[in-house]
Amino acid sequence: MLQLPAGREASLGEAAPQYARHRPERTLLYQLVEEYYPVFEAQWAAEGRVLPDYVRQEFDEYLKCGCLEHGFLRVQCGTCHAEHLVAFSCKRRGFCPSCGARRMAESAALLVDEVLPHKPVRQWVLSVPYQLRFLFASQPQIMGKALGIVYRTIATHLIRKAGYTRTTAHTGAVTLIQRFGSALNLNIHFHMLFLDGVYIDDAGSAQFRWVKAPTSGEFNQLAYIIAHRLARYLERQGLLERDAEHSYLALESADEDPMDQLRGHSITYRIAVGSQQGRKVFTLKTLPDERDAAELMVATTGNVAGFSLHAGVAAKASQRDKLERLCRYIARPAISEKRLSLTNQGKVRYELKTPYRDGTTHVIFEPVDFIAKLAALVPKPRVNLTRFHGVFAPNSKHRALVTPAKRGKGGKPEAADGQDEQPPVQRHAAMTWAQRLKRVFSIDVERCRICGGSARVIACIEDPVVIKKILMHLEEKAPTRATPLLPDSRAPPQSSLFG
Repeated sequence: MLQLPAGREASLGEAAPQYARHRPERTLLYQLVEEYYPVFEAQWAAEGRVLPDYVRQEFDEYLKCGCLEHGFLRVQCGTCHAEHLVAFSCKRRGFCPSCGARRMAESAALLVDEVLPHKPVRQWVLSVPYQLRFLFASQPQIMGKALGIVYRTIATHLIRKAGYTRTTAHTGAVTLIQRFGSALNLNIHFHMLFLDGVYIDDAGSAQFRWVKAPTSGEFNQLAYIIAHRLARYLERQGLLERDAEHSYLALESADEDPMDQLRGHSITYRIAVGSQQGRKVFTLKTLPDERDAAELMVATTGNVAGFSLHAGVAAKASQRDKLERLCRYIARPAISEKRLSLTNQGKVRYELKTPYRDGTTHVIFEPVDFIAKLAALVPKPRVNLTRFHGVFAPNSKHRALVTPAKRGKGGKPEAADGQDEQPPVQRHAAMTWAQRLKRVFSIDVERCRICGGSARVIACIEDPVVIKKILMHLEEKAPTRATPLLPDSRAPPQSSLFG
């Protein structure tokens, strides 16, 4: 897609921003999945294991995402009648970069426009030990209970630091549960956008009181409290066993989940399939930075027994652009196609976003094991990865008082005196794909690139016979790989639909 500086408007005399259809079949990720997913599935079946339906659907739908031969919308200009086609998307949550980017833009816009008030916000990040990452991935209901414990611990700290009690003051947070690490490993951790203060009730209104940033001692204390409370909860649930020397998770189950092996190897950076199964993933390293990153973060991080609590990033009330960038960052897709390439030996090389402290810059996978890493990132169905707490919770009586959308219980906006409530269509309207492109890339797909007129959807094409005729007419045949996978190949630049 063409990316322009935010806020730039193109006049009819200038080159108008053009919508360029995403062509996934030309990307390295698509080619790897298309070629090696059947191999991975066959190897998995040879071991007597069957992938769950939701994982197979993730791969099958990804291979259809953005491909015109599986259906599309016809968009036509009402003035000059110029047309372009918009392919259907898979809307999956696992590893599709295109759908992940759209979801990222929509989530960030929703949080900034309708949920987070014009008050200071701080990001709290909690990482947990390997054993809990595996538990949260395999039993999401336990993860939800654990997240509630984490929220109450931090919220109570903020309220007490402000000088109030939980009956007289309230705070809130939005948690985005991230399932991936920089090395495509399964790493479930919590990004919590907390109000950097509390609300107190004052004659029917909510008054905000700012709270100072936590100190290094408070971080360590909070990390200890969280670790201790989570351990007690897991022990009550019969998931944690303790003896005089150590503690361990008891995860015995009558029905073995075939995904447990993939999850376990992904969490611990190990190879999941093939002759090298169980060995550490190969990495590339450089000399580590002379500065110790841990020393640079010591003032904003607490580390206790494998728990890491960090809260060094905050946005002031006036920094709405920074807040939206932060929301996009924590809602970003799992995989970056820009960091994906092939080695001369045909292995998959993935560059880390930031080098590790030991100097690791890349991880290297066999192609089939790369597919296994993607499979481990697919969340179970009906697991909500965005949670609202405190004053932002759907059932909170304070929600309508503090959120920009003024929505009360059940998500309905509070009607002002003498005004009718908004109609349901307007109330529940979501950001469209056109609005996402315009907000993120300054591309207006509802404006004709030729005459500047208004464009609209005129048809939804799903009949295979009709699809074939239209594509043949436009000389847009079903995508085939023109060249085999090449070492050091990357996704080529995108071009417009009509050249």
